[in-house]
Amino acid sequence: MAGKPRVVVVGGGIGGALLAKTMEPDADVVLLDPKDYLEISWAELRSMVEPSFAERSLIYHKSYLTAATIVKSSAVNITEHAVLTADGQSLAYDYLVVATGHVLASPGSRTDRLTEFQKENGKIKSAKSVLIIGGGPTGVELAGEIAVDYPDKKVTLVHRGSRLLEFIDQKASKKCLDWLTSKKVDVLFKQSVDLDSLSNTENSYKTSSGETITADCHFVCIGKPLSSSWLHDTILKESLDNKGRLMVEKDLRVKGYNNVFAIGDITDIPEIKQGYLAQKHALLVAKNLKLLIKGSPASKLGTYCPGFPLAIVSLGRKEAVAQLPFVTLSGRIPGILKSGDLFVGKTRKQMGLGA
Repeated sequence: MAGKPRVVVVGGGIGGALLAKTMEPDADVVLLDPKDYLEISWAELRSMVEPSFAERSLIYHKSYLTAATIVKSSAVNITEHAVLTADGQSLAYDYLVVATGHVLASPGSRTDRLTEFQKENGKIKSAKSVLIIGGGPTGVELAGEIAVDYPDKKVTLVHRGSRLLEFIDQKASKKCLDWLTSKKVDVLFKQSVDLDSLSNTENSYKTSSGETITADCHFVCIGKPLSSSWLHDTILKESLDNKGRLMVEKDLRVKGYNNVFAIGDITDIPEIKQGYLAQKHALLVAKNLKLLIKGSPASKLGTYCPGFPLAIVSLGRKEAVAQLPFVTLSGRIPGILKSGDLFVGKTRKQMGLGA
């Protein structure tokens, strides 16, 4: 490893993990993550109804990284030359990549995460009725998974917006609603549930419009905050926008810095925050890092252009709704693309593992 520049990657989610893996041959890579595993995040909801599915979607970092150093901790500060960690380490870097995404409450150990899925599955299995709060992709996909695997359970979805999946067009949104309705899922719009009033012992929930919903258990599926509050005390504080996102140039370097990049949800790139886009960011930054390491001028770096908003929302195990550049599809055809395996096999192969 002597003589190789050091690349420190902060965050072991789908983007940071792929970047660390891709850079291993060319740099002394350090992956800093509070978890000992990579979670293929879009498989989370299937794992709640089928816990064994998580055996393939939770991957130890050490399984796909062969030469990189894995540091199980969180970043608490960044200086001009080092990342400081919660457990007191100072990780010197030549190049830094911030890939911390959204705040996750997942446990640090893969074993504990598997146990968590078992518990959530037990909660669903023992319930006759389930309340889902939030009509974004997570809420819709969870409702679909439960409706297909447990058709006898009463599922109610409460959404504060006027339609599901506001990030895609109305046609795709309507197709999702029609599908859920056909599976007897109750969808309530323009209503919310006070999250502070939720408890695991009560089975009665009041919505903002005064409606009472009875459910044996609930799942909160609303957007999680960005994992960027810690950056306000670092050298990158001036590079944050008013939403807490890191402002990046077209080559994905953080504005104002030549050797610091950002990828994934934490960037201010105007696009839907999706895992496959974080992977695209990772591959571009890996290419640019390799150019810089070889001594190429900054003018030669590749640039990123946000594309058309593509989305595939799985509906149970066999069907899905897909918004593509020129067409919106629903049913079995988009389901073949995603819903069977949820791209877990493809992602594992990308990480150099068997499908």
